[in-house]
Amino acid sequence: MTSTLNVPDVLTPSLRDEAVDHLRRYFAPVDGTTGWSGSRFERLAGGGDRPETADRFTADDLVAVSLLSVNVPPHGALQLLETRADEFGELLAEIPPDLDLVDVESIPDGWAPRRLWEALRDIRGIGWVTAGKLLARKRPRLIPVYDTVVRAAVKPTGSFWEALRAELRADDRALHRHLVSLRDEAGIGGDISALRVLDVVVWMHHRYLEPTADHAGRTGSPYGASTAGFRPASTPAPA
Repeated sequence: MTSTLNVPDVLTPSLRDEAVDHLRRYFAPVDGTTGWSGSRFERLAGGGDRPETADRFTADDLVAVSLLSVNVPPHGALQLLETRADEFGELLAEIPPDLDLVDVESIPDGWAPRRLWEALRDIRGIGWVTAGKLLARKRPRLIPVYDTVVRAAVKPTGSFWEALRAELRADDRALHRHLVSLRDEAGIGGDISALRVLDVVVWMHHRYLEPTADHAGRTGSPYGASTAGFRPASTPAPA
């Protein structure tokens, strides 16, 4: 089965100004009481991919995903930080922190990010959204934040990661280059990945447009209530 996705209009040149405005509003300064808390997701405590902690989950990572309105349950946190820390660390060590999804030529069976995603999903209370956000925190250039709003907007078939990888590489990497140019024009910083630009622009544009998306619980964050522990049979895994 070929993996495909719909590129929303907001990611086309005709809506460039609107996309830039979405980024500027989302990444406006946060003072702890106002602004989008999720704008600190990749930067909190220096980032999840900083060299000192790139190959292990930390308490900072658990706080970071909470900024996107998902929470790791207590026993899951203990597995990530203590009892299964070495297992997850070995999987993370297989994934280069400086690898961009656009540079991945193919996604084979047994791809390390896919195995890590499945291992995270094995933890009771960690659903597909939370697992993806944990991965995006550790490897923001390779794994996109993916939730119900984005899913409803891009309407993927098959593997979301594979469909996005192919789309980023198509037409001489036109979509990837467009995302980078949006980031640069918005002035949000070169440390924000192209994948995160896609996520934020799509979410900001579609959060009230997609009737099938989960819009509950968005207080101080552009993300809704956690879907942890909920994996409907009709929902394809992003991997």
